[in-house]
Amino acid sequence: MHILFLTDNFPPEGNAPATRTYEHAVRWVQAGHKVTVITCAPNFPEGRVFDGYKNTLYQKSDLDGINVIRVKTYITANEGFVKRILDYMSFMVMGFIAGLFQTKPDVIVATSPQFFCACAGWVLSVVRRKPFVFELRDIWPASITAVGAMKDSNVIRLLEKLELFLYRRADSIITVTHSFKKELIERGIDGNKIDVVLNGVDLSKYEPALEKDKKLAKKYDLEGKFVAGYIGTHGMAHGLENIVAVAEKLQSESDIRIVFAGGGAARQKVVDLVKNKKLNNVVLIDRQPKDMMPRVWSLCDVSLVPLKNSDLFKTVIPSKIFECMGMGIPTIMSVPEGEATAIIKNTNSGITVQPENVNEIVNGILKLKNESRLYTELKNDSIKSASEFSRDLMAEKMLNIFKKLK
Repeated sequence: MHILFLTDNFPPEGNAPATRTYEHAVRWVQAGHKVTVITCAPNFPEGRVFDGYKNTLYQKSDLDGINVIRVKTYITANEGFVKRILDYMSFMVMGFIAGLFQTKPDVIVATSPQFFCACAGWVLSVVRRKPFVFELRDIWPASITAVGAMKDSNVIRLLEKLELFLYRRADSIITVTHSFKKELIERGIDGNKIDVVLNGVDLSKYEPALEKDKKLAKKYDLEGKFVAGYIGTHGMAHGLENIVAVAEKLQSESDIRIVFAGGGAARQKVVDLVKNKKLNNVVLIDRQPKDMMPRVWSLCDVSLVPLKNSDLFKTVIPSKIFECMGMGIPTIMSVPEGEATAIIKNTNSGITVQPENVNEIVNGILKLKNESRLYTELKNDSIKSASEFSRDLMAEKMLNIFKKLK
């Protein structure tokens, strides 16, 4: 089977969409299938093309057996609705054109969170007369208004109509949460064509670390420290100013450090807040290549997983919780009560607190630092639970959905 996959995030980008697509695709190749990924020059999250790459019209390469096609797009940082829409639409057009020249695909898959990528996938499926699979990673455009990037307007309502059109036209919809499936059914989408494939963890890469990475721990002066880390994209949805406030309240705890590692639209805000508050218990680590992430994660004793207090985020499952399980790092989750908090509770892989509640996050860090028996229990249960979310299982489940459509 030839799987044609459209996504505007792909390695060497290390965010959740890029990682999910790559880790699935490489397993489909290993299973004997041909996989072609149409994407753009790597630039997320800063909106700058990575070193060693160019934003050229058409590039072809091979990544672990995956046929990778990169097309030229309008590249911008996540700074303003209009610029981002231009970015998305340029990939829609160029991705569609590139898709016309790929030989004999059996199924066409396009992924969100933004669905202009899905538009390209649907039109390609019509022209090529092949099944269209919409991989739904986020309820967009609702997430735009949830983070305050744009107010409800005629434009948003127009995008919502386009969103529903794509759901109805898709031959199959694969959502990353059960909550998304439930919401789509409530909005009139046929539940029989919706499957749930959660995010997961590559257990060959993410395994319990016996100790902190010595080189990095020395570099960032984290030897002998209890480290609470926010690792990943610094986005508008995360409310990271609250984590800075946590650090401010913990200044008197000389053996605790708060680590921010990653990049994104809210990164500079974090840097400025730390500087203005003169916090000496915060360590700032720039965005790292994906293959460095297990080493970065090893620095953490606990993982901080925050989201803003919006009803929309009740349906979101931050993918980093699965990597934390694989490495045996307990999670302190401060997100609205929903599917993600249920996973943490059911697996006993961490503790949950109220979203944007600085005092509860502080107390959670102190609790896991001081109660060694509880910490060990959460760590062990995290490791045990990781196998339930193996990327091998998730890739196979998704492949079986494709086979039914062929």
